[in-house]
Amino acid sequence: MKTWFRRAVGLGGVTLGGVLAGGLALAAPSTSEDEAGARRAVELYLQGHVTGQVAPFQEAFHDEMKMYLNRDGALVRKTKAEYLEGVNGKPAPDETRRKRRIVQLDVTGDVGVAKVELDYPNAFMTDYLTVIKTGGSWKIIGKVVHIQKR
Repeated sequence: MKTWFRRAVGLGGVTLGGVLAGGLALAAPSTSEDEAGARRAVELYLQGHVTGQVAPFQEAFHDEMKMYLNRDGALVRKTKAEYLEGVNGKPAPDETRRKRRIVQLDVTGDVGVAKVELDYPNAFMTDYLTVIKTGGSWKIIGKVVHIQKR
């Protein structure tokens, strides 16, 4: 165990909190421009869900994007191309009953993570989207989803 960590733990939760808060101060700050770029990638992703069109997903996703989920206890992995194969080009029949929101967006330097909720009549999904700034633009590089069927 690192000496500084042992000392911090030995001094109690207040000191440990101070160490953690101090660590946050060392993180690379994000600019409002970076936060806006990361948010745009997430909003494009949501627009793809609303419209059923490939173009918003195509713009939002990095070419190396991977998606992961558990289906009946088995890990399922999809590439960007495999994900886009499932996009049919039109809104879902129950689109007016679907709700989506960005719960949280946390950006540090050139990376970030967004928590997104998709509330559909037959399922409630929570997506964790990892975003990265590369080539001057923000893209979704990873998606992990939890699906709760209704």
